[in-house]
Amino acid sequence: MNPVELKTAVGSGLLSFPVTHFDNDLQFNEEAYRSHVEWLAGYDASVLFAAGGTGEFFSLSPSEIPTVIHAAKASAGKTPIISGTGYGTALAVEIAKGAEKAGADGLLLLPPYLMFAEQEGLIAHVKAVCSAVGIGVIVYNRDNAVLTADSIARLCDECPNLIGFKDGVGDVDKVIEITAKIGDRLVYVGGMPTHEVYAQAYFAAGVTTYSSAVFNFVPQMAQTFYSALRSGNQATVDQILKDFFFPFVALRNRKKGYAVSIIKAGLDVIGREAGPVRPPLTNLTAEERTLLERIVRASDAAKQAA
Repeated sequence: MNPVELKTAVGSGLLSFPVTHFDNDLQFNEEAYRSHVEWLAGYDASVLFAAGGTGEFFSLSPSEIPTVIHAAKASAGKTPIISGTGYGTALAVEIAKGAEKAGADGLLLLPPYLMFAEQEGLIAHVKAVCSAVGIGVIVYNRDNAVLTADSIARLCDECPNLIGFKDGVGDVDKVIEITAKIGDRLVYVGGMPTHEVYAQAYFAAGVTTYSSAVFNFVPQMAQTFYSALRSGNQATVDQILKDFFFPFVALRNRKKGYAVSIIKAGLDVIGREAGPVRPPLTNLTAEERTLLERIVRASDAAKQAA
């Protein structure tokens, strides 16, 4: 898929990040992962991000990522697959090339490891990754990689295959500045943890799609919520927020790292086990899993996921 086609696909509907399945020895469980990606592809996500944040990119070795991407491509049918890449520039370029060779349709450039940097350094980092591949690249603004509107405009001029901007910062005024300055040169993606609770504000800022982590275990509900947002069905939006997302976020916020762990626990709740998370993340406790099961049951999400 060329960058222009990928940009269109990303902007056409709901996006999601499949978790990466591990066995009890914390090794990649390819068979289970393939089955999961195939199942998700049947719920009409516009694009799936393999080895992304929810897919524990940070705990995968660079040599594992092409294996994950190849498995996702083999199982996703016509659904495009975007691979995560990141860390320092040299390693990000290496991962990007490996993902492209494995068949990725595009890349999500996550923040570099550890260090904060000036805008010139961040620009050089993004440009190096874009220049290393022919597929489309989405830059992820969050944590220690927050680009200004001027920096993004410069990158758009210098990187033809930069197709998208994903925001995980939450400063909606800055997002509005970026969308106003850049216009339709990029596709804009919401990327806050459990973005559904922020989606209405982002829609007003011109960000009309987002990545849904809960799509992993309640894909039909995730699509229902997204459709309600797009159509202005406020009653449905409010009901799903109240019944599912607000209690879900309260449970997610109990411990650091649960934004990923709770998604794997959600798959366990509906009988589609994804295995444990890798350290340094920790799994939900038995009591927390019971609470999650109650949230899913109370919201009727389990029925909609069947």
